[in-house]
Amino acid sequence: MKPFTRVLVAEDEPAIAELIAVHLRHHGFEPVIAADGLAARREVDAALPDVILLDWMLPGEDGLRLTRRWRQDARTRLVPILMLTARGDEADKVAGLEAGADDYIVKPFSPAELLARIRAVLRRRAPEHAGEPLVLGALRLDSGTRQASLSGAPLKLGPTEFRLLLYLMGRAERVHSRAQLLDGVWGDQVYIEERTVDVHVKRLREALGDAACMLQTVRGSGYRLTAQPPTPAAEAGAAP
Repeated sequence: MKPFTRVLVAEDEPAIAELIAVHLRHHGFEPVIAADGLAARREVDAALPDVILLDWMLPGEDGLRLTRRWRQDARTRLVPILMLTARGDEADKVAGLEAGADDYIVKPFSPAELLARIRAVLRRRAPEHAGEPLVLGALRLDSGTRQASLSGAPLKLGPTEFRLLLYLMGRAERVHSRAQLLDGVWGDQVYIEERTVDVHVKRLREALGDAACMLQTVRGSGYRLTAQPPTPAAEAGAAP
C-alpha cells in the first residue's frame, strides 16, 4: 500500500470540514482537521502535511497571516496551500495569492473541483524538486551524481542507505512508518520484514556521524528526518 497524501484541513465549520475529510478519505488522502489557527500551527509543527487546505476566516490567526508565516519559514515554504473562503472579490483573491497561496477556491465549491485542484497543485509542485540537489541543514544530496555530503564532507553510504536518505530528505520533517518506508524505498512489490527498516536506519545513523540526531525515532509512529535539533525528551524516547 502506498503512503497516503496527508492533507491538513484548517476549517472552523465542522460540517464543511467533515464533508471535505470524507471525500478526501474516499479518494485515498489522509485528512487532518484543525478548527482554528492555533490548532493548524500545532499540526504543521508536529508533522508536515503534503497539502494545506486553509480557510481565510479561521479564528485566532486567520488564513492570510498563516500563509505568510508558512511561506517565510524554510521548513514549510514549499508545502502547497489552497485557500478556501467565501470572499470571492478579485482584490481578496489577489491578496491570498500574493500572500503565498498556490490556489484560491471560493465557497461553495464541489468536492470534485476541490480534488482536482489538490491534484493539480501537487503536480505543479512536484517538478520543483526534480533533478535539484536536496539540502537539509548541513546535509546535501544530489540524486544525479548519487553523492551525499555533510558540511561539504562526503558521506559513505551503501545503496540502500542512499535511497533511504533520498526518500527522507525529499519528505523532511514528516513522520514515516516502517511500512511507508518499505513501500517508498524498497517498493510495495518486495516482501521484506518491517524490522529490516530498523537495521538500515541504524546504518544510516552511523554514516551520518555528527548529524545522526537529525534522524529521529518517533515513539509508536516511525522515523523522521529533521533539521531541528531533538528535545531531550525526544532523545530519551529514541531507539538505539
